[in-house]
Amino acid sequence: MSQHTEPNARKGRPGGAAWALVITSVAGFMAALDNLVVTTALPSIREDLGGALHDLEWTVSAYTLTFAVLLMFGAALGDRFGRRRLFLVGISIFTLASAGAALAPGIDSLIAARAVQGAGAAIMMPLTLTLLTAAVPAAKRGMVYGIWGAVNGLAVASGPLIGGSLTEHISWQWIFWLNVPLGIALLPLARLRLAESYGTGARLDIPGTLLASGGLFGIVYGLVRGPADGWTGRLVLTGLFAGGALLVGFVLYSTRAKNPMLPMRLFRFRAFSGINAASLLMFLGMFGSIFLLSQYMQGVLGYSPTEAGLRMLPWTGMPMLVAPIAGILSDRIGGRPVVATGLFLQAAGLAYLASVVTVDVSYAAQLPGLIISGVGMALFFAPAANLVMSSVRASEQGIASGANNALREVGGALGIAVLASIFSAQGGYETGQTFVDGLRPALVTGAAVVALAGIAALIIPARRGSGAPSTADQTPERVLETASG
Repeated sequence: MSQHTEPNARKGRPGGAAWALVITSVAGFMAALDNLVVTTALPSIREDLGGALHDLEWTVSAYTLTFAVLLMFGAALGDRFGRRRLFLVGISIFTLASAGAALAPGIDSLIAARAVQGAGAAIMMPLTLTLLTAAVPAAKRGMVYGIWGAVNGLAVASGPLIGGSLTEHISWQWIFWLNVPLGIALLPLARLRLAESYGTGARLDIPGTLLASGGLFGIVYGLVRGPADGWTGRLVLTGLFAGGALLVGFVLYSTRAKNPMLPMRLFRFRAFSGINAASLLMFLGMFGSIFLLSQYMQGVLGYSPTEAGLRMLPWTGMPMLVAPIAGILSDRIGGRPVVATGLFLQAAGLAYLASVVTVDVSYAAQLPGLIISGVGMALFFAPAANLVMSSVRASEQGIASGANNALREVGGALGIAVLASIFSAQGGYETGQTFVDGLRPALVTGAAVVALAGIAALIIPARRGSGAPSTADQTPERVLETASG
């Protein structure tokens, strides 16, 4: 059974595309924001709820873990039982868990609420793209994906600013309360303004789901615990090796299964494999760099959380200005040159920052690197979503979105782990100079990884002619012909 929608979806709803953009962007913002929003609130949480250092780390890791592990499963559920229906379920879970986190009486209950939050986000997030794609005509998707990508990019990058500002001026509980009115408002809007759609209608791939979820759990667990517990720790090594083995088993199983959750044949197509490799590497370099730079601005340069966040706005806020323009450009010239240019600019910005960081560098000296990085990030986010969704059949867009988001989350976890390890090996928190000694090689590594992402983007096939229709609107045979280049 091919993808199908309700009859009213085919006729269209008044303002359907605009409403779909607003609803999915706000939902994506909430899910992306909660990746890093807690980081600047950890001292206040510890003061109120107590807990050891590893407990505080789990308030961040619990969300990342369930989010990354369940993304592909959430997408598969939406394809099978209805994307709008599961989107509503995901919003409900996320909103209730946010309230639970705000009301948590102790650190253990906060960690549990964060894990449930991640599960809700994993159901909600991959369906934002499929619902948006169904509501927007192919010719306008580049611009719309650009706005969606800008909002999500802003949420990821501004998490420390928003968390720090709310904690500093109100209380840490408000980083969670913020989600509750947004979630309550989205529920009736999504029910009334979004059309229902389905994927292939195939049965859920239970063995594949267990292998993929178990493998991602092991890998992400090892990555988020490695810097704290040591890379030779028993549980860390067990998670990494067992997770790797399960993912290998998932790949082998999926090449033989009749209806696999993630068809391995998709990776034979340069468009799908290229954009997913670029996404993983981009998030690896970006997440790790923002994680360290936000600490550098506070711990070394002496800014408050709010002041540090404001000074990073030329980077973190740039997607709101540039991404819609980048989306329009991708509609006209294709996504590959825009994505590749953005990644190389992001790499150049990080390399520049690595060259100027000192214990007393002026903000004016940092500004060019922040602006270049911001423009690069914006150019990536806008067309990347379009490239992901147009690289597969319409009926496979849900799982393609889930796979891409899962790889981004794994890349983010890997980036924080790898760059933090390089930082610790070369420097530390003892003095401002030791922090800079560790930060500089970490940023150089981040720049190199993002440059590799740019190279990966170049393997994506060039679009044949302007105005070519999205593969979502072509026949399966034409999809595969176009995707394979």
